[in-house]
Amino acid sequence: MEDSKKTIFSGIQPSGELTIGNYFGALKNWVKLQDEYNCFYCVVDLHAITVRQIPKELRRRTLEVLAVYIATGLDPKKNTMFIQSHVPAHAEAAWLLNCFTYLGELNRMTQFKDKSQNAGESINAGLLNYPVLMAADILLYNADLVPVGNDQKQHLEITRDIATRFNNLYSPTFKIPEPYIGKTGARIMDLQDPKKKMSKSAENPNGYILIMDEPNVIKNKVNRAVTDNEGIVRYSDEQPGVKNLINILSTATGKSIEDIEKEYDGLGYAKFKKDVAEAIIAEVEPVQKEVKRYLEDKSYLEEIYKKGAQKATYAANKTLSKMKRKIGFVLNK
Repeated sequence: MEDSKKTIFSGIQPSGELTIGNYFGALKNWVKLQDEYNCFYCVVDLHAITVRQIPKELRRRTLEVLAVYIATGLDPKKNTMFIQSHVPAHAEAAWLLNCFTYLGELNRMTQFKDKSQNAGESINAGLLNYPVLMAADILLYNADLVPVGNDQKQHLEITRDIATRFNNLYSPTFKIPEPYIGKTGARIMDLQDPKKKMSKSAENPNGYILIMDEPNVIKNKVNRAVTDNEGIVRYSDEQPGVKNLINILSTATGKSIEDIEKEYDGLGYAKFKKDVAEAIIAEVEPVQKEVKRYLEDKSYLEEIYKKGAQKATYAANKTLSKMKRKIGFVLNK
């Protein structure tokens, strides 16, 4: 029975093109979870507008993220896939939870401090409140587990703190979610600065590979990837560029780190990089074809996000009504 399954919630922002970091670090793991868990996968467009977006591009990318979800193997019949702004309970619950969140907690968020450092007066309140909206996303669905990377752990911690505070103030209302961190591919790094996570917002476009990049572009970016002068394919923190490429190859092919080190022992970086590029292309080419096919069938995507929103709204509104009742609002039945 589906009710006996634990619930997972996660989402990706349509704020830029998706990278192989999104693919290997998140989407491939999500596909493995869909038979074992009750999964809610959201396109988090409300989060995306903490940074100014071009409306036409935001709409295009929102549908593209949904198409990527399906193209990578997420089954609409097994998962609830929806667009965040289609479920008003997210914004409403975020306001309620804001009233149970301390300003100091939000000011201490590492991502807020990093992003606001250069923004000065132009920083918007939405960026400060981002973790509270994320808490609403998770708590509305009584998620047991949240797939997160290391950079999102702090946001999950504040979600747990807010939920515990609300539960203690009133009575048990929310499940306290736990992090789910995949065994592989949890952190794909920037090809030009391998101490940073691969991100679509990186200044140097050679630092990231997009899921929709053409094969020649992928080959060029891998060829330009930072390595070192040692010429040894070794999985070591002292060789972060090589380590990152080994991680990518391992995740793409399923080969172990040890087998990759043995296979390329004494071969140098040229052959290694060529094979890394080919492994990436082999993974993303079928996805690219499916994404293009789904984007040409807007009515199919509309059917998916409408059904997903209906199912998500039903689940979210139950939690929202419970929150309102406990706070003391008069419910409009």
